[in-house]
Amino acid sequence: MQLDLNLMAVLDALLEEGSVTGAAVRLRLSAPATSRSLGRIRRLTGDQILVRTGRTMTPTPYALEVRDEVHYLVEQSRAILEPKRTLDLGTLQRAFTIRGNDALTTAIAPHLLAAIQRAGRGLSVRLLAETDIDTNDLRHGMVDLELSSTMPVLPEINHETLGDDRLVVAFRPGHPCAGAPLTAGRFAAADHVIVSRRGRTEDPIDVALKSLGLRRRVVASAPTSTAALHIVSQSELLVVVSERMCRPTLDACGLRISTPPFGLAPVPVTLAWHQRYDNDKAHAWLRAQVRDSFAAFLGHRSTTGVDAAEAGPADV
Repeated sequence: MQLDLNLMAVLDALLEEGSVTGAAVRLRLSAPATSRSLGRIRRLTGDQILVRTGRTMTPTPYALEVRDEVHYLVEQSRAILEPKRTLDLGTLQRAFTIRGNDALTTAIAPHLLAAIQRAGRGLSVRLLAETDIDTNDLRHGMVDLELSSTMPVLPEINHETLGDDRLVVAFRPGHPCAGAPLTAGRFAAADHVIVSRRGRTEDPIDVALKSLGLRRRVVASAPTSTAALHIVSQSELLVVVSERMCRPTLDACGLRISTPPFGLAPVPVTLAWHQRYDNDKAHAWLRAQVRDSFAAFLGHRSTTGVDAAEAGPADV
């Protein structure tokens, strides 16, 4: 039997897009041609691959089983067939797009933008805010990298953990909680603002308080940590934020911090991208710059004497 290896690329696109139309757009083929290829794949494998469920199409168990292997084989084939090119940043014309948590973006942006400026005049970057809903922008190539505190769920999204950050309680110097060690009771008795891009008024801290038989009053939610910290600087509210990532804003607002009076897990810092960019030299360069920018930020913070909150539960 003679195999048409082009069907592997079609199968890869179908499994990534989950639709004939989406696969056709990615492959720059017509929908009928892609549909005919799906028919051939079904006959060869003896499996439906994608089945319609309402208005969408769902991969079969067999399709889910082979998806990662198919993608790997297609990417390896491309790497073999494409000529090896040396990356010339000086002549490269490319606009990268990075979406991230506002604190993370603020932390790494100065170092990252300096690296891009040095690399070449044809390079630029769009820094996008997190959205209030989950998107498939990485999958569809609309975003190159995402910086967040969550792990991606789609199997075709690669990621690495750059580090983690501990959570602290922030408040203005004149806040009633600034005068004595912050206990769980005093924390719960205060009014709070929480950071939520979805507008939620509860988070894991409420679960921790409930386990202690305590409840707090959340007066408001703010879409970003920057907004929440500015609110706290001019109010009698508390907010829990990532310490090192928010340190520039904490300092700018003149806020004080305290160790939470109950256990909270560190917040991971995750860098995510689509597998299609694994062998893209320019994209690999961008990932390295983000990684270096994060490390440079942490190195700068560790030498400025800002970790006084390590001293204990009292405010600093």
